[in-house]
Amino acid sequence: MAESVVRNYFPSQVVSDLEKSSYDYGLSIAQAIEAEWFDNSNGRNRFTNNIKSFHELRLYARGEQDIRKYKNELSINGDLSYLNLDWKPVPIISKFVDIVVNGISDRTYDIKAYSQDPFGVSKRTEYMEGILKDMRLKEFDAAAKESLNVDLASTPPEELPDSKDELELHMQLNYKQQVEIAEEQALNVLLDGSKYDLIKRRFFYDLTVLGIGAVKTTFNTSEGAVVEYVDPANLVYSYTDSPYFEDIYYVGEVKPIPINELVKEFPHLKHEDLEDIVKSGGGRSYENQASNSMDNNKVQVLYFNYKTYMNEVYKVKKTGTGGEKAISKDDSFNPPEDMDGNFTKLHRSIEVVYEGALILGTDRLIKWERSDNMMREKSDFTKVRMNYSIVAPRVYKGRIESLVGRITGFADMIQLTHLKLQQVLSRMVPDGVYLDADGLAEIDLGNGTNYNPQEALNMFFQTGSVIGRSFTSDGDMNPGKIPIQEISSGNGGGKLQSLIQTYNYYLQMIRDVTGLNEARDASTPDAKSLVGIQKMAAANSNTATRHILQSGLFLTAEVCEMLSLRISDIIEYSPTKEAFIHQIGRHNVATLEEMQNLHLYDFGIFIELTPDDEERQLVENNIQQALSQQLIDLEDAIDLREVRNLKLANQMLKIRRKKRADLKQKAEQENMAAQADANAKASEAAAAAEVKKQQDLTASQIQLEEAKTGFKTQLLNTEAEVKRGLMDHEFEINMRLRKMDAAGANNKDEYKEDRKDQRVKMQASQQSAMIDQKNNGGKPKDFESSGNDVLNGGVNSGGFGPR
Repeated sequence: MAESVVRNYFPSQVVSDLEKSSYDYGLSIAQAIEAEWFDNSNGRNRFTNNIKSFHELRLYARGEQDIRKYKNELSINGDLSYLNLDWKPVPIISKFVDIVVNGISDRTYDIKAYSQDPFGVSKRTEYMEGILKDMRLKEFDAAAKESLNVDLASTPPEELPDSKDELELHMQLNYKQQVEIAEEQALNVLLDGSKYDLIKRRFFYDLTVLGIGAVKTTFNTSEGAVVEYVDPANLVYSYTDSPYFEDIYYVGEVKPIPINELVKEFPHLKHEDLEDIVKSGGGRSYENQASNSMDNNKVQVLYFNYKTYMNEVYKVKKTGTGGEKAISKDDSFNPPEDMDGNFTKLHRSIEVVYEGALILGTDRLIKWERSDNMMREKSDFTKVRMNYSIVAPRVYKGRIESLVGRITGFADMIQLTHLKLQQVLSRMVPDGVYLDADGLAEIDLGNGTNYNPQEALNMFFQTGSVIGRSFTSDGDMNPGKIPIQEISSGNGGGKLQSLIQTYNYYLQMIRDVTGLNEARDASTPDAKSLVGIQKMAAANSNTATRHILQSGLFLTAEVCEMLSLRISDIIEYSPTKEAFIHQIGRHNVATLEEMQNLHLYDFGIFIELTPDDEERQLVENNIQQALSQQLIDLEDAIDLREVRNLKLANQMLKIRRKKRADLKQKAEQENMAAQADANAKASEAAAAAEVKKQQDLTASQIQLEEAKTGFKTQLLNTEAEVKRGLMDHEFEINMRLRKMDAAGANNKDEYKEDRKDQRVKMQASQQSAMIDQKNNGGKPKDFESSGNDVLNGGVNSGGFGPR
């Protein structure tokens, strides 16, 4: 598709708003679009060329391409009478298309709504500042709760982040405003109501086959916001070099509408108008050019959006009280400078979208009006969005390239090779045998039977043996000595092998051009290749088609942004507002209150793509490595596996590892401190035990000495008592003896005479005393207790004797 060269058909946009809203201006716009896309005068009917090229690509993608080119290639002057071939195309491209489309369509995603209006941003900032405050006052809050039993923190201590990085991760993963949750649920409800999953598969197919995809969002009071699939072959749009078509100023599509549906959609059409439309053909000539079909009950209607600008003009008048009053005016209001009055002019230019509908091939513009529910972002009210979202990732100078378009030439060569294979196979004959009948005639079996050709063939085919004669019956050399010989059919096998190699060559060319290698479809995996290498090859193949995935995600994000703006219309204008709110809030009653004011917010829509198997495996490898090194716990691994965003998952892994390392280091320091305290306490206990031991030993020694001293004292006292008694007894005896001596001396003379026998006795006593004296060394016997009157302490009791 080349650049348009008929832009001069469009009227100027530098006209008044009143003129832009007129029927004639709208008709001129519609006719300019028709001239640019449907004019055959210059041989460049863009619409018909688009339909034909897209139709051909779709046939290739289905394996149903036109076989006339192959017949022309193999026929001789158009004669195919000698070719009995199966002309059905080989659906080789269908396999690659299904691999891409099904693989991409199975990728799931989450729709994330981010409140970016001032009120939502202030709530997010307030929440974040509250957490920062609790982080700074964590110790103070803990002390207040312990001493005063007052909880000053707004966030539980166990949920507080330890660093600003962790806080940022917490805000991205865990923080969600109720209005954002309500917005996400509203988007999901609208997408489910429009069966967006089926629409998504269709535009992914278009992106793969045609290289362009498109969707449309509409709003009406009966159905609300609706997403519709748009066939790119029916699209018309202004020239652009952008893959995202953001700079186009008109876009539309051609739809075949039955007459009855046309009447219901445009009830203002009169019977005479419908008769004129039917008589004029209603665009059926374009339908015939595009699809070689014609239906008299349908008309071709061009629905289009046209983007232009309008001037908002206000007359600002000063009142008598000093205030100002703004009065809306049209853009023709332009007061003269010398005019007296307390008023001024205030104006601005904003984008607007006009909606139109034209019956192709006629001058019947059945709709031209400024759109009632234009989609404007609250952050920039001067900008407006059209109903269509289009993306073509490989567009250049208006020409669109697709994955299927790259490989149609190779598919043609594969088909030709397949037909040549059929030719070779049809002309190949089986190997035969040569039977020499003359050689058989010379053979005599010797048993009376004849060796005929049938018996020779039976023996040869059953046993592989054959009987022959080297010499004839005449003795000459027999040229038919080997009567049966095999006949080869020639080089048909070599041709067949060459064609198979050619077939595989072009199949490999398709893989090389598209990037869909064997690892992507697992058709011929190498048994010697490691699993990791196979996954790397599959990942490289995914990279080759990533532009299709990104284009589809762009369309989804565009649709969600448009639906987000449409939700405001539903909340404000639709009579089904209450039903819509309750349909969204049935899963979460808490969102109902937020839904009432949803139109006051401005949201940013983001698509969070679920990681594929290769990406999940990379994260899983990091998790397993961290687990093996005990850098994270099992609970951390579970949390990490639940994070779909790979960037956030890796960031969370780094934070958890750092946190775990800090906790481990802190635990080690606490263990070291506890060990040091334990050692110090053990040393103190050992020293105290030693002191106590010495004290106990000293006390024991003192007690022992005291016991010894007491025992000695008691012994001395006892000995003194005993000796005192002995001394008293001795003293008493001595006193008796002295008394007896005195009494004896006094009565000596008296007894001397009277008793003689007494003297004899006394002499005997003296003799005995003398004997004892002799035994004592000649000393007279001392009756004192010498040696027994001395105490152990050195006290002599001799001084206590009688004097």
